[in-house]
Amino acid sequence: MNYRDIIKAPIVTEKSASLAQNANTYTFSVDTNANKTQIKQAIEAIFNVKVESVNTVNVRPKRKRVGRYVGKTNKVKKAIVKLKEGSSIEL
Repeated sequence: MNYRDIIKAPIVTEKSASLAQNANTYTFSVDTNANKTQIKQAIEAIFNVKVESVNTVNVRPKRKRVGRYVGKTNKVKKAIVKLKEGSSIEL
């Protein structure tokens, strides 16, 4: 699996922006089958930084309804990556 297939996109919200500024922690949307070791290797290879820790969150799909049709949103896996001192990522 290619590193770019594991890391899909950065998640930019108010909370993730404050974490990036204050705690040197970044949030990414990742492949649902990726584990923490693969995520760590991908971040280190793509952004050329050192990763201290990786936490993951599986977000369940929500039920959505449009008229009489019922469906679900896509499931997502988030990775919250803490970098070592002196490392940073420009998003």
